[in-house]
Amino acid sequence: MATWDDVRRIATALPEVTERASYDGRPAWRVKDKAFAWDRPLRKGDLAALGPAAPDGPVLAARVPDLGAKEALLADDPAVYFTTPHFDGFPAILVRLDEITPEELEELLTEAWLCRAPKRLAKQYEVDH
Repeated sequence: MATWDDVRRIATALPEVTERASYDGRPAWRVKDKAFAWDRPLRKGDLAALGPAAPDGPVLAARVPDLGAKEALLADDPAVYFTTPHFDGFPAILVRLDEITPEELEELLTEAWLCRAPKRLAKQYEVDH
């Protein structure tokens, strides 16, 4: 089970990351002013769309490289990853934070960071790691 402290620790350990509140005051993590992960509580429309499958714990949103990666995560582990109609056609995944391991979270956040970081920064990170 991961926590917001895990999200903060992992995200801010990545190069050139800043944590800033999003438009609704919730934390979001950015690289070069591009958000790659953010606190995304479910809204009324999300709850209506998900019905009884709606999680009641914390929800993290994270960017993914493309819709194919999103579909793969959804198919791979639906107990952890989900989406709502609001995110249809958008390369981001929703995560049940209390269902993901810190190790999986680190992989997810690193991939989210890589798809939003400037190419030179992402390339240097991959060389270094």
